[in-house]
Amino acid sequence: MAKAAKGLPPVHLWNPPFCGDIDMRIAADGTWFYMNSPIGRKPLMKLFASVLRLDPDGKFYLVTPVEKCGIRVDDAPFTAIRMQVEGEGKNQTIRFETNTDDEVTVDAAHPLRFETESGTDGLKPYVVVRSNLEALVSRALFYDLVAAGTAENGWFGVWSSGRFLPRSRTPRPL
Repeated sequence: MAKAAKGLPPVHLWNPPFCGDIDMRIAADGTWFYMNSPIGRKPLMKLFASVLRLDPDGKFYLVTPVEKCGIRVDDAPFTAIRMQVEGEGKNQTIRFETNTDDEVTVDAAHPLRFETESGTDGLKPYVVVRSNLEALVSRALFYDLVAAGTAENGWFGVWSSGRFLPRSRTPRPL
């Protein structure tokens, strides 16, 4: 018999005291570091990711029922590393898998947004994974995403889950 998947901790319900910042950083490529050393064990990275929260102050925290510690995130806390496209046109559905094994279907609860990259003016797509935590779509997948796109009413974008998501510069949701 298969073991039931365990859900994520309810970090949104916890309000512990702030204990200060710790020397933990998530690099732009999705690598997690502790004291400038990469965290090489994926289960440990996934454990930290399960208690990660973005608060209204725009800062990222690792949160438990008894403490809240600040960490640095260079870009997005997750990276989309796999993409699956099913269907075509308005019936198309796009799914991503992240570097922490989260699976996300682009829909109303998990929208896709595009930002202009500083210095290059290139586009960087992001998808909401959970609780306003986003994944940066890797450059390789970006090209696949463009291939799945179309023009609608003068805007270029993609369809997923019955919604058209145009390339736009919308603010980060909080």
